[in-house]
Amino acid sequence: MSQDPTPPLTPERLQALRDIPVAETPSPCFVINLDRLEDNCRILASVRERTDAKVLLAQKGFSMHATYPLLARYLDGSTASGLHEALLAKEYFGKEVHVYSAAFKENEIAALGRFAHTLVFNSVRQWRRHQPALDALQRKVELGLRVNPEHSEVETDLYNPASPCSRLGITRAELDRQMAEAGLADLSGLDGLHFHALCEQDADALEGVAHAFADKFGDLIESTKLKWLNFGGGHHITRPGYDLDRLCRVVTEFKERYGLDIYLEPGEAVALHTGVLIATVLDVLEANGVQNAILDVSATCHMPDVLEMPYRPNILDAGLPQERTHTYRLGGPSCLAGDVIGDYSFDAPLEIGQRLVFLDMAHYTMVKTSTFNGVPLPSLATYSERDGLRVVRKFGYRDFAERLS
Repeated sequence: MSQDPTPPLTPERLQALRDIPVAETPSPCFVINLDRLEDNCRILASVRERTDAKVLLAQKGFSMHATYPLLARYLDGSTASGLHEALLAKEYFGKEVHVYSAAFKENEIAALGRFAHTLVFNSVRQWRRHQPALDALQRKVELGLRVNPEHSEVETDLYNPASPCSRLGITRAELDRQMAEAGLADLSGLDGLHFHALCEQDADALEGVAHAFADKFGDLIESTKLKWLNFGGGHHITRPGYDLDRLCRVVTEFKERYGLDIYLEPGEAVALHTGVLIATVLDVLEANGVQNAILDVSATCHMPDVLEMPYRPNILDAGLPQERTHTYRLGGPSCLAGDVIGDYSFDAPLEIGQRLVFLDMAHYTMVKTSTFNGVPLPSLATYSERDGLRVVRKFGYRDFAERLS
């Protein structure tokens, strides 16, 4: 994710968010605009049609499974980072389930082997260690290896999976060492290779990474009868202005060069510009000249990247500090002193009970919520022009109490 995680909204996309009946929702509440979600799916499906690549939902970015029937009409399946995400995909999405983990446990291999389409390992040692369990499976599971091309244009280390010392994916030097250790002349037994080195980036970054990958690992593709390459995620395909032609050219180039299937696994691009988080002003108080507005949403509980990145989420009809007449520091209800979302300005004074709409809150926000301090989870809702507002789920005390024992 970048320092500015919300690319500029087009007037059409902004209007779609204004159409959501904010006053009718519970608060706090995540609301997904299904019409805009389907628009994104159509863009992703167009890439598949132009390139014959397979497009998968990366659940780590968006996993509101009430929307999976819609997504499954356009996408080929989903990816998971472990057993529980994979089970979610199996239960609610169907189609292909692809699983990668930095390290698998034995019981996970046995469970995933019953339904996963592919299992991608993080090292040769992991692959060879679990080979006996894989051989004992009653069905064929395609196997892959994640590699680190050591080329990335991601500026924030926290979100750079291809940094030189990253634990995610094996470098060529380490791959050679582990192959020698295992007595392997090639990667026979594997079906594909996977790399992931992007974060909210355009096709030019993919092209650079793909060529670095080919330089470092292309000989292994040629020496082993592989079936597929997975180009990972981080592709901002549905962002206005994204270079779709360049993406399709890169994918087609690799398909023709190596004669393999290509997978893309966008997460953020699936839900980009589709969701909002609706909050309510609970109180306003001044502290040494700073106007503090306390909301029923929390940075630490509901949008932790605000503190981890950090970044400043956009709010509908709000501006930068001092840009408009009235400036407030917005904070959450938790006891964490640093539970501060940021400073914003408004045309009129904030009033207790007023609703605020945080923009682009579908991807990498809903999946990271927590019940720290007993702060309630936001409700979940969908909206479409045809069906209007539908509250999918509300959360309460039991969701907090049953998390621990």
